[in-house]
Amino acid sequence: MTDVVLPEWCRLVRADNPGPMTLDGTNTYVLRTADGTVVIDPGPWLEEHFDHVLALGSVSLALITHHHADHCGGIELFRELTGGAPVLARDPAASGADAELPAHGERLDDLGLTVLDTPGHTADSVSFVADDGESVLLFSGDTVLGRGTTIVSHPDGDLGDYLASLELLRTAVPGDALLMPGHGPLRPRAADVVDEYVAHRQQRIEQVRDALGGGARTARDVVEVVYADVDPVLWPAAERTVEATLAYLRAAG
Repeated sequence: MTDVVLPEWCRLVRADNPGPMTLDGTNTYVLRTADGTVVIDPGPWLEEHFDHVLALGSVSLALITHHHADHCGGIELFRELTGGAPVLARDPAASGADAELPAHGERLDDLGLTVLDTPGHTADSVSFVADDGESVLLFSGDTVLGRGTTIVSHPDGDLGDYLASLELLRTAVPGDALLMPGHGPLRPRAADVVDEYVAHRQQRIEQVRDALGGGARTARDVVEVVYADVDPVLWPAAERTVEATLAYLRAAG
């Protein structure tokens, strides 16, 4: 991957929680603003990780891209360590946040940090776009990763919503925006990665159709055909995405 040079107001702190689903670990982003430090996805319950984040500045606000524990599982401890910094999410009840994020398209702070609703991976998935007039950064959570592809976490996730979210990112974000994913490396051209995701998802849809035509009946049957070259440890996640694909195909008739 090409090295990405970040603007001086943005820092990445990676949590030490690597794994098949988290890749190198959860990416927590720390943004310095005129009103204080904004943290995107504080991460899991890891006090050492929070110490590294808090060393970068007094936190005035935390934002959550979606409710999975690797992104917000430590939110109670994080809130305590920050002295009660408010936490916003699309679904506060699911995420443990204090309040709901502003509506899709609204801005949050002096960086021009804009909220984009990007459901699909989960129903409450959001992305954020920061624009300082020189650099545009897309904080994509798990909607688009820095390496590999994400899952559509059926039944919470929805493939139709996910495809629509990818199309939104294609049109709403400049082609040369930096991709700041929830996991994996930073990427220099978010638009190129989104295009890769669209092509991959369409390919998977066709592969699922072919597997059904070949006699597959259940999501597990499809996984054993379509994901035969994928590490079986990832098959449960693949099965959820296949379930989402089957629901999408049923709805499409």
